[in-house]
Amino acid sequence: MSKKKPKKQEFQAEVRQVLDIVINSLYKEREIFLRELISNASDALEKLRHLQLTEEKVHDDKLTLEINVTSDDKAGTLTIQDFGIGMTAEELVENIGTIAHSGSKEFLTALEEGGERNESLIGQFGVGFYSAFMVADEVTVYTHSWKEDEPGQKWVSDGSSYELEESEGQRRGAKIVLKLKEEHKEFAGEDRLKGIIKRYSSFVPFPINLNGEKVNVVDALWMRKASEIKEEEYAEFYKFQANAFDEPQFRIHFQSDAPLAINALLFTPRDNLEKFGLRRETAGVSLHCRKVLIDAEPKGLFPDWLRYIRGVVDSADLPLNVSRETMQDSALVRKLNQVLTKRYLKSLRDEAKKRPEEYEKFWAQFGHHLKEGVATDQEHKENLAKLLRFETSFTEKGKLSGLEEYASRMTEDQKEIYYLCGQSREAIESGPYLEAFKARNLEVLFLLEQPLDEYVMQQLLEFDGKKLVAGDAEDLNLGDAEEEDSADRLSEENATALCAWAKEALGERVTEVEPSERLVDSPACVLNADKMGSAGMRRMMKAMGQDESLAPLAVKLQLNTAHPMVRNLDALRESDEDLAKLVAEQALDNALAAAQLLDDPREMIARSYQILERVTKT
Repeated sequence: MSKKKPKKQEFQAEVRQVLDIVINSLYKEREIFLRELISNASDALEKLRHLQLTEEKVHDDKLTLEINVTSDDKAGTLTIQDFGIGMTAEELVENIGTIAHSGSKEFLTALEEGGERNESLIGQFGVGFYSAFMVADEVTVYTHSWKEDEPGQKWVSDGSSYELEESEGQRRGAKIVLKLKEEHKEFAGEDRLKGIIKRYSSFVPFPINLNGEKVNVVDALWMRKASEIKEEEYAEFYKFQANAFDEPQFRIHFQSDAPLAINALLFTPRDNLEKFGLRRETAGVSLHCRKVLIDAEPKGLFPDWLRYIRGVVDSADLPLNVSRETMQDSALVRKLNQVLTKRYLKSLRDEAKKRPEEYEKFWAQFGHHLKEGVATDQEHKENLAKLLRFETSFTEKGKLSGLEEYASRMTEDQKEIYYLCGQSREAIESGPYLEAFKARNLEVLFLLEQPLDEYVMQQLLEFDGKKLVAGDAEDLNLGDAEEEDSADRLSEENATALCAWAKEALGERVTEVEPSERLVDSPACVLNADKMGSAGMRRMMKAMGQDESLAPLAVKLQLNTAHPMVRNLDALRESDEDLAKLVAEQALDNALAAAQLLDDPREMIARSYQILERVTKT
C-alpha cells in the first residue's frame, strides 16, 4: 500500500496572529517555552490516567506515565516526549491548527484588554504549544492516540503552515521534536535545561527525566508535614501553582481527618489582579485525590468571593473516577467548601491578630472580596464581619479598625454601632451628620467605598447582638447631649412658625420641616427613612440602569434653630419673603449636596447667583 503524501495546511488567521504575538512580543524570557510544553505533557498524562480507570482497552497500556526530555547540543535539537493520551489527526488540527480548542480567540481578547503585560496569560488560554516557535525553526509532533484502532500521526510546521501525515511505529502519547534556531541552541544544553525544569516544573506530578536522569525529585508538598518544609520550598511551590513571580502574603497548610480527610496548602497572593482591570479571577485551587488531579479549576470548592486563593486541596474521600460535572453537584464538595472556607477565614482572623499591619496590606488588596462575601453569603456572614475594617471617628486618617475593636470601646449604655457613608473622610467630617456624635463622644464608622459599604451594612444588620445604624437615619435616638446655652436659639413658638413657613415654601420637595436636636454647627440637614432613597442606594440603582424604578426623592429637612443663618431666615421671611424663599431652597439644596443626594446642581448654582445679586444690591 502506497503511503499518503503529507497534506499541507494553513493555520487559521487567529492562530497566525497568536503565533506572531508569542514569537515576537509576549515573553521576555524565552525559556518559558519548556515550562509550557512540560505542562501540556503533564495534562496529557493526567487525562490518560483517568481514561485507564474507565476504558478497558488503551493503546500501549504498559507504558510508564512519565515525561522524557532529551537533547542533542551538537545537532541543536530538543525532544519532549510523554506517554499520555495522544492525538488523532482530527485532534491535531483542532488543538493546534484552529481556534476551536486552543483558546486563541479568548487569548487575543485578553491581550486587547491590557493583558500584554501579563506573562501568565498564555498558560491560561491553552496556547502554550505555540511558544515552541520562539526558539525553534521547525517543530515536529509524532503522536498516537490512546485508541488502538487509530493510526499514528506526524505533524510538521515552520510556524507559517503545517503538514500532516500518517506515521507508523509511534508509541502512545506525543513526542515533540524542536529544531532549535541557531541563536537559541543554548536550550539543547543539559545544565540549561535542568535549571529551567527545576525552576518552573519541580512540582509536576509525573517524573521528568532529562537525558535519562529524573529532575523533579520533590514530592507533593501538601502531603508532607508542615514542620518538614522550608520557607523557600513553600515559595517555589506557590510560584509554580499560581504561575506567579512574587511570594504570597499569607499561607495556610493543614491536615485533618474529620469531618473529612483533607490535606490543603492555600496561599493568599500579595496583589489583586482584578484591581488592575486585567480580568476577573477564576478558581485557582486545584482539587486532588491521593495526589491524583481531579480538577485544576474546580467550581464550588470555594465560594466565588474567595476566587483569589491559590493552592491545592487533596481529599482521600473523593472517588478517583469522579467526573467534573458530577463533582460540581457533589454533596462531598459542598461539605469541603464549608470546612475549607471556615478554616481559611479563621486563618485570616489569626493573621489579623498576630500581624495587624500585614493584614491591613491584605485588606487593601482583597477587602472588596470579603465585603462581597458579606453581601452574598449568608452562611459565612458572621465570620466575615469580624474581618471587616474601616476608618472611624476615633482613628487617625488611614488607620483602620474592626467591628470587634469598635465594640470594645463602646460605653455600657451604648446599644448600637453607628456608621456614616461618604465619598471621603473629609466629606463626612465636614458634613452635618457627625456633629451629634461628636457632641456625645460616640464613635462612628466611616464607610468610604460606596455604594458597596452601605449595601454590606444593610445585609449585615447587626454585629455581636448590636444593631448597625446609619448616622443619618431619621429615627436616630442618641439621647441628650451636654446642656447648651439656648439664649440664641429661636423660641419654640418662632421655631414652629418658621418650620411651617419653610414647609409651605418648599412644597413637595420635602415631606416635613422640623427643628433639629442633632445639629451643632451646621444650619440644616436632610433625613430619609427610606433605605432605597439613601445616597448610596440611589447611586447603585442608577448604576444598574434602574432610574425609572426609583421613587421620587422625599426628604425631611431639619433646621438648627440656634444657627445664625436660620435665625436670620426667620427674620427675613417677614421683611423679604421672596428672598427668604430663595434662601430656604438654597439651604435645602446645600443639605442635599452634603447628603450626596443632589443629582443635578445646575438649579442650585443659578439660584446662588440670584441670592448674591439680591444681597449685593446697593
